[in-house]
Amino acid sequence: MHLKDLIMIFVSTLLLVICVLVGVAFLTLLERKVLGYIQIRKGPNKVGFMGLVQPFSDAIKLFTKEQTYPYMSNFNLYYCSPVMNLFLALILWICVPFLSVNLSFNFSMLYFLSISSLSVYTIMLAGWSSNSNYSLLGSLRSVAQTISYEVSLSLILLSFLFLIMSLNILDLMKYQKFTWFFFLLSPLKLMWLVSSLAETNRTPFDFAEGETELVSGFNVKYSSGGFAMIFLAEYASIMFMSFMCCFLFLGGDLINWLFFLKLVFMMFVWIWVRGTLPRFRYDKLMYLAWKSYLPISLNFLILFLSLKLLIFTLLI
Repeated sequence: MHLKDLIMIFVSTLLLVICVLVGVAFLTLLERKVLGYIQIRKGPNKVGFMGLVQPFSDAIKLFTKEQTYPYMSNFNLYYCSPVMNLFLALILWICVPFLSVNLSFNFSMLYFLSISSLSVYTIMLAGWSSNSNYSLLGSLRSVAQTISYEVSLSLILLSFLFLIMSLNILDLMKYQKFTWFFFLLSPLKLMWLVSSLAETNRTPFDFAEGETELVSGFNVKYSSGGFAMIFLAEYASIMFMSFMCCFLFLGGDLINWLFFLKLVFMMFVWIWVRGTLPRFRYDKLMYLAWKSYLPISLNFLILFLSLKLLIFTLLI
């Protein structure tokens, strides 16, 4: 590969990461505004015009605050976990297909599943290394929840992949040129949405951060930059899952500006759910994953696989 190509890939990836971080900043603003209007109050409206500079002032405040040093914590793991969490959330975006030169590759779906499953370890280590009962309980809940929903999430994704017979995200765009999968796979799209909410630890599945009983869950001992990194990683993963929703069943046409409207709408759905639904009960969450979603997604998988085999035999 030529040096110019390498420079182009580096610049494209750097631009992508910067855009994701700016997007996360304004997603937090959107969330606070929408939750404000849901609760019949104004959101942040003091810093800048209509509070537009609020995310940046929050970032400056968080990163300049005093760092806490829990004496009983496993120090190296305690400080590396938030950094790794954010790093994994950002390198997940590398599989986003660029129509120019970038790391758009044929096994991007496999890459997505591999990296998203690694983020469980950072949460687990963040909770354990703090050496606090609340943190440990929060991280254990989060690990159990994420692993449970990863199974059904992967099976639902496989159903989509059997339809297009490819592991490239770009092929989803080609197959939805005339009809979205939104209309063809209605039950699966709703299951994917609920599993994505559970995967990103969001309401009504925010058991890792159960404020009522666990103070703040696995991040209770973090302050300043460590807390900000965990926060950024969570919102970057929300943005990515919204992006995946657009690609899987809303057409995902990157060339069209409507794609970005769909992306904003999907992020709005995440916030809307948070402002509307109360927290689920933990045993019901596990029941839903193992006794409802797993058998249904397996049945759909067998259906699509048999349909594909039938089509192939008819063609031959």
